Amino acid sequence: MDLTITTLAERPELRDELWRMPDTWPAFVLEDPVGSSCYLRIVTSFPEYVLVATDASGRLVARAFGVPFALDVDGRGTLPDRGWDRVLLWAFADLAGGRSPDTVSAIEVTVSADHLGRGLSTRLLAALRDNARARGFTTLVAPVRPTAKHLEPHTPMAEYAFRTRADGLPHDPWLRTHVRVGGTVERVAPASMTVGGSLAEWRAWTGLPFDAPGPVEVPGALAPVRCFPEQDHAVYVEPNVWVRHPLG
Repeated sequence: MDLTITTLAERPELRDELWRMPDTWPAFVLEDPVGSSCYLRIVTSFPEYVLVATDASGRLVARAFGVPFALDVDGRGTLPDRGWDRVLLWAFADLAGGRSPDTVSAIEVTVSADHLGRGLSTRLLAALRDNARARGFTTLVAPVRPTAKHLEPHTPMAEYAFRTRADGLPHDPWLRTHVRVGGTVERVAPASMTVGGSLAEWRAWTGLPFDAPGPVEVPGALAPVRCFPEQDHAVYVEPNVWVRHPLG
């Protein structure tokens, strides 16, 4: 497929198109409070780390977000248990505090719903690596959301993440893509994203009744949502998988 990949800094006229592109994200994922407070700010604060992919007609068909942050500093040093949420907070805290970044984290790779299955995610991931390298970084990391994990919500991520095929590559397709382009599965981020809400909110987000206590399997969720009817509350804690991409 004829694809042009640039940064949003180079194509600022595509900013509004980023949010109009059809995607397949579950509604509840968009309710993560860290994402809600930080996500829209990525395009204004880090446009040179936002990639946009257009087809031959100029239509936006995929996007990828990254953020620079400082990992090798006091109090950090290890990829965080709180994965996606934590790295976003670190990136914006570093920006506000004037701290120099030493690492780039991928935040999202999304392909338009009508262009899935064409290998675009692999090309965007490679472009994220190239963009970080071109900006002088030697490491790209990613709190990966394994694409097939939702089929096994009760399987511990620590078991799922390191499951391999006969050829030694990861069982999960998205993890496998990361490894094929040079990444290494490093560790699990057990609480990468947390979404809490009232039962009415969860019913609106999922169409499920949420009327019984205990775990609830929700389409698209990587782990069960915990329901507490007596407290009119349910909470989802999503595990992700840290993958490290050396760029040297």
